[in-house]
Amino acid sequence: MNDLELAIFNLRSNVGRYDKPDRYYRGDHDLAFATEKFENAFGDLFREFALNLCPSICDAVRDKLKINGFTIGARTLLSSTLRRGVTGPSTSPEPSPQTISSAEPCPDDPVHPVSNSAPRFSVSAVNPDIHGALDALWSDNQLDLVAEEIHLEALKLGDSYAIVWPDETGHVTIYPQRAHLCTVVYDDERPGRMRFAAKYWQTCDGLLRLNLFYPDRIEKYVSKSNCGPSLPDASELAPLLTKEGWPRFADGVVLSDVSPSPFLPVSPTVVPNPYGAIPLFHFSNTSEIGTFGKSELQQAIPIQNGLNKAVLDMLVAMEFSAFRQRWISGIEIEYDESGNPIPPFKCGMDRIWMTSNAETTFGDFNTTDLDQFLKVKDSFRVDMAGVTGTPLHYFLQNERGFASAEALSRAEARFLAKVRDRQKAFGMVWARMMSFALQLAGFGPAICLQTRWDDPQPIGERELLENIALKKKLGITTEQALLEAGYGRSDITLMLRSADETLLASQGGLTVDPT
Repeated sequence: MNDLELAIFNLRSNVGRYDKPDRYYRGDHDLAFATEKFENAFGDLFREFALNLCPSICDAVRDKLKINGFTIGARTLLSSTLRRGVTGPSTSPEPSPQTISSAEPCPDDPVHPVSNSAPRFSVSAVNPDIHGALDALWSDNQLDLVAEEIHLEALKLGDSYAIVWPDETGHVTIYPQRAHLCTVVYDDERPGRMRFAAKYWQTCDGLLRLNLFYPDRIEKYVSKSNCGPSLPDASELAPLLTKEGWPRFADGVVLSDVSPSPFLPVSPTVVPNPYGAIPLFHFSNTSEIGTFGKSELQQAIPIQNGLNKAVLDMLVAMEFSAFRQRWISGIEIEYDESGNPIPPFKCGMDRIWMTSNAETTFGDFNTTDLDQFLKVKDSFRVDMAGVTGTPLHYFLQNERGFASAEALSRAEARFLAKVRDRQKAFGMVWARMMSFALQLAGFGPAICLQTRWDDPQPIGERELLENIALKKKLGITTEQALLEAGYGRSDITLMLRSADETLLASQGGLTVDPT
């Protein structure tokens, strides 16, 4: 099996692996266990009914995964690859420096619209402002929003992907990808090392495209005919030709002797990758070495099915207990011509049963105790919390509340440990991806980054500032203290400048403009 065939096999396997957790997150559950009584009582009224707890499992973790920046590692600070102050030619394999632009200099606005008309600054080999470059990459690619999408996809399906590559104007761009459209293959000889990656998609003129990403090249393939959304066999794919031999779809046949398709860009079969790294990055959730991730819903789906069954049974019981069932004895039953019994009375809230037979007795059945159904339903919530490591108060409201903040912290101990595990796993991928983005921007291939996360444990603002004050006494810089307090870099620059001017004024008698 060659690389193309292996990529197609993995991509086809993704369909079955990702479909079920995606459906359950959206509330599209399997209700094949609904009883005949349920169908008779409600018909299609509750055909799509489900008490869906699956979003809470994924969203609870995603809400705690907040990136607040990146730290440049010690290896980078001691490395000469940053070439600070060097104006000579670069020895790294990256192309000429690119410009990362925005409409206005606004590093504190993560969702500012991208504009190529007003450059923010030039990220080049001689520009030492790596922090500024990271801020620009983060802002221009709207990664505050994209990061949540990537994390949710990984938590929900087990895997998520992103591609980093210059766009048509040369700007470094980070493209989040749908998990079912991408796959990666790891090296069995060196576990954890990616050998190649693949992505496929369908174009607007019906052709299917597939790219294989290697550290030194990108191979491009196109389907020979309109195959629909399904992934064809490797024999139905051909290398993407150059402009002189471009395959174009027409009437179900690929014509190689016509002009290029107006819908597809002219591109060679193999694109050189001078950066020495695969530009597709794999965010894997709770995976083993060199394997695909596992959905957070994998262990929750059976319990979700049980919860749905308990709720549906409770609805049936409520329907039959709403109008209490009556019984009668001591009367003669008449039969019709077919031998079927004829009901002696018609049931209804506005009807009274009467008989002249003194031996006849009437009665009714006891109402159904719905408390048992409620207890079963709540027990499934407890099981869901235990299996997924999600705090119980996310599923079941505690009427008595928590005795103190310490009680809440103990209740979330396992959950916070899970969040920190995800921070470690995702943080390493984010660091590699942003380092690669800096390499594409012209900073060199050896920038070691570490991802900084917001503390997932709830903390009040007063306690936060007190902790920062203690760190300040231990020796952290004022700039770092202000960063941890949540101020943006532009605000910090103004605050430090104002403090310096005030200090100079107090020492030398300078007049400080209050504005």
